[in-house]
Amino acid sequence: MDYYAVLGVSRDATQDEIKRAFRRKARETHPDVADDPDAEERFKLINEAYEVLSDEQKRANYDRYGTPEPRAGGFGADYAGFGDFFGIDDIFETFFGGVAAGVGARQVRTQGRDMSVQVTVTLEEAATGVEREVPVTRMAPCGTCGATGVAPGGQVKSCPECGGTGQRRTVRRTILGVMQSLTSCETCGASGRVADPPCGACGGSGRVQAREHVRVSIPAGIADGQTVRVPGMGEAGLRGAAAGDLLVRVRVAEHEYLHREGDDLHVMAVVNIAQAALGATIAVPGLAEDVQVDVPAGTQSGDVVRVKGRGMPGLRGGVGDLYVHLRVEVPRKLDKRQRELLRELGESLGTGRGARTPLERIKDWLGA
Repeated sequence: MDYYAVLGVSRDATQDEIKRAFRRKARETHPDVADDPDAEERFKLINEAYEVLSDEQKRANYDRYGTPEPRAGGFGADYAGFGDFFGIDDIFETFFGGVAAGVGARQVRTQGRDMSVQVTVTLEEAATGVEREVPVTRMAPCGTCGATGVAPGGQVKSCPECGGTGQRRTVRRTILGVMQSLTSCETCGASGRVADPPCGACGGSGRVQAREHVRVSIPAGIADGQTVRVPGMGEAGLRGAAAGDLLVRVRVAEHEYLHREGDDLHVMAVVNIAQAALGATIAVPGLAEDVQVDVPAGTQSGDVVRVKGRGMPGLRGGVGDLYVHLRVEVPRKLDKRQRELLRELGESLGTGRGARTPLERIKDWLGA
């Protein structure tokens, strides 16, 4: 089946082009509006084509192997159909009592796949926790049939192609005799059950593509790159089978002043020479409000002051600390009064033996 021809798009069509083509074809062939007696079958085929081509993994499998589920009928993705082509399954069936039949009849996946999205929060939101609505385009349960795949008034019946077994046995005559092979039934998706008649909205799959807003609870203390799992909000399963989960990857945006390391926060602060010498209380940026920090007298550039309990909350309890990295700033320009005061300060402090010039130290050494 050429799914691209069904939708009327080229093989290199983008997802947007495929979506537009599907919507146009679906409106034209929907059984409720089309007069064509074959409208229902055409509508089902269009849904089938879109379900494959709108899924990147299924589309890649289809482009490479000619089927969206390459493992359903062979020895693996790279060797789908190998056994049937060379008759290996038939040989095993004849000489070993059906060993190959079990290999070729793998179940078609009915459960929904997990999906992933990404959301960005601020450092403050990561500290307090936040509720976010995340837009998601997914295969959701069909509301028309309640995800059963059956049209209103219809029922689920045993598959007429496989007799309800979910497997089809093929018998062929070869030079080695009568050969048999067992494969998954494509009509019922190996489930053994079919909708009679199928739902016109979902084509019998029990799911339709929908744009939804999923509410996600992001816990306090979450770190950049961690994932929040929302159960059951991934891809819906076929005909009511279990849905996958939605995996929300959380990115924490960089803060203007604060730098995070684990549950601890780091911030830079500048003090003048008087504050460094005498000690002072200064305000530095915190998560929710400014934090008052006591700068000890005699502080040097590069010193760090630790403020306990003012960091990030931990996911498993506890709170980190805030580390304030201090830099002593020497003024570049002074007025007359400031110069006089600093000169007086310098004279009162004295030079000290450790502050003698190199020439003075040489003289001291020669006179020793």
